[in-house]
Parts: sequence; structure tokens; C-alpha cells
Amino acid sequence: MGFLLPIVFHPDYQFPLRPNHPFPVSKYGYLRRTLEDRGLFVPGKSLAPAPLGPAQIELAHDPAYVARAFKLELRAEEVKRIGLPCTERVIRRSRLSSAGTLIAAWLALESGIACNAAGGSHHAGPASGAGFCVFNDVAVAIRNLRAQGVPGPMLVIDADVHQGDGTARIFADDPSVFTVSLHAQDNYPFDKSSSEMDVPLPDGADGRAYLAALTATLDSVFEAIAPTLVFYNAGVDVHVDDRLGRLSLSAEDIRIRDRVVIQRVRSHGIPIVGVLGGGYSNDPELLATLHASLFEEAAAAQAAFSG
Repeated sequence: MGFLLPIVFHPDYQFPLRPNHPFPVSKYGYLRRTLEDRGLFVPGKSLAPAPLGPAQIELAHDPAYVARAFKLELRAEEVKRIGLPCTERVIRRSRLSSAGTLIAAWLALESGIACNAAGGSHHAGPASGAGFCVFNDVAVAIRNLRAQGVPGPMLVIDADVHQGDGTARIFADDPSVFTVSLHAQDNYPFDKSSSEMDVPLPDGADGRAYLAALTATLDSVFEAIAPTLVFYNAGVDVHVDDRLGRLSLSAEDIRIRDRVVIQRVRSHGIPIVGVLGGGYSNDPELLATLHASLFEEAAAAQAAFSG
């Protein structure tokens, strides 16, 4: 493969958690090894972010919340809502992940496509974190791009099994950002927010139903908006065996989903940023394999559309 897909990765995307914690933090290391084995990740060729500072994160989040997080002084109810301990490693990791998505966005604007090997923290809202999300990396990236002069509408396609509620709330009053969420209707969060386009799916929806809904959604989206940049949350918790899922997609269905989204966006000549999103299997090697499809389909699309 002549083109090396731009991938952003940092070793500190992993951080220590208590045994049997529901957040599968080891998947990031397994994913890196999987991408290395498949020739997509070459040590020394990827980009490693530096953690963002508070001023950059405050463009998407309430300054008081950001200050408490940086000082490791989140309230007990905030820590419970997030589901991760308020430690230096956790906050640093959230800063790194947000930086990684911002770097990937700049790389996508330059080369057409790039991926952050983390990110998709879509439950973090304007003034709080939630659901294993401290800072909303996609929202932080968009607001920093705006501050740095990137014009035009932006589109968020969220295909994680859980609704992108935090992203929807952050951009609720921002007509320049169009948010789309394709998710399990009865899954977390149970109090949904309003995206510009929400596509709730019933429990047990299989690949055929999902891909039909996805195709119809993309048709509608590209009739409504011609974005400058697309952010794609490629969560693999839609898999049939995911612990926190409720949908019934196979590994091949997930690969087709990634291919459909990426090729559709690139066929319009629009740059796209891929972020990891959720995935909660007890088998980290399976998670790495499922997440790897994003990177493989991104690399294939770039090879197809760069010539």
C-alpha cells in the first residue's frame, strides 16, 4: 500500500483501572498491535499528541467544570456519572484523546482522511462528563478548528450504539454543526437529547436493518448539508456480543458500515476524521479486530480516492 493512513496514537491512551472495571482500557494496546500486524501502524510514523490545555478544552466545556477536572477536584456525583476515577492519568488521557482528534482533523483536511486511535467521548456535555467520557473530543476539536479559522458547516456522524447526547447538547444552538446519531433506542442514555437527526433502532436490530437505516440516513444528510469536514464515531458496541450493546451486527456488518460511511463521504470529496467510539466485549482481541475495520476501510478509501 503506497499511502500510509495518518493515525494518531499515544501510549497513555491506556491508563490503570481496578480489575474487572467495565471500561475495557486494554483495548487500545491490543488495537495498536493489531494495526501493526496489518501494516497500518508503523512505529515512528504515527503522530503522538501533547495534552490540550484548559483554554482549548473550555471552547467546548464550562470553564468551572474544566478547572475542577484539571485540579482533580471533580465532585463525587460527577465522578459517579463519568464512571472513571478522578486521577491524573484519567484526566491526562482525556486531554490527550481530545488533542488526538484535533490533530486527526487537521490531517484529514490536508490528506482527505485520518483516524484517532481513541476518541468518540460523546456523552460529555457542556458542563459535565458521563458514561466514561470526561471531555468531548469531537466537540473540542470542532471548536478549536473554528477558533483557528476553519470555515463552513461540519457534520458529526455518530454510529456508536449509544446516542451522542453530549455532542447534541454542546451544539444544540450552533447551526454550523449538524449532528447525526444512529443508536439503540432503549439503551443508555435513557434521557435522550435531540440531535439534528436521530435514528433510534429497536433492540436486536440486525445488520440488514441497520445498514438500510444507515443508507437512508446518509441520503437525507447529504441532501441537507454539504459539510467542510465530517467526524465519524465508529463505535463497535453495535456488535451482537457486546456487553453494553443491544443490537445484533456481525463483524462483517460493522466493516460494511465503516466502508459505506467512509466511501460515501469521500465520494463527495469531503475530508473525514475517524474516532474509535465504544466497544465493551470481554475479549480485547475481538475488540481490537472490530475497531481495526475503521482503519482498514479508511486506508482503502484513501487509496481509492487519492488517485
